[in-house]
Amino acid sequence: MNIGEASARTGVSQRMIRHYEKIGLIPAPARRDSGYRDYAHADIARLRFIANARDLGFAIEEIGELLALWDDDHRASAEVKALALAKAEELGRKARALSDMRESLLHLAESCAGDARPNCPIIARMAVET
Repeated sequence: MNIGEASARTGVSQRMIRHYEKIGLIPAPARRDSGYRDYAHADIARLRFIANARDLGFAIEEIGELLALWDDDHRASAEVKALALAKAEELGRKARALSDMRESLLHLAESCAGDARPNCPIIARMAVET
């Protein structure tokens, strides 16, 4: 199938499919006589894997590791679990940081009159040297 069909079936943009090919996450597909890429079912499965891993927050480098494990019939599931738990911990740290930022913004917004006067604690807080 051509890149447009591969994109439609996987939800991965054509640009990202080309990028994943360029950086080696997917192998270069066969080419038709016309020079167009011709994606096989294995390529579609790999693109879906990549898209699912991205949706779970994995970075490109981590996806490379996961793909290598997926390709390894002798992998230990403990390796996959360790990667998943490390990602979950990282996401937890980021979620806590985002929650703290949100609370800070809400507190600043509460202390701002929000009227026509120029005095604004939100601006004042951002102007403070850290």
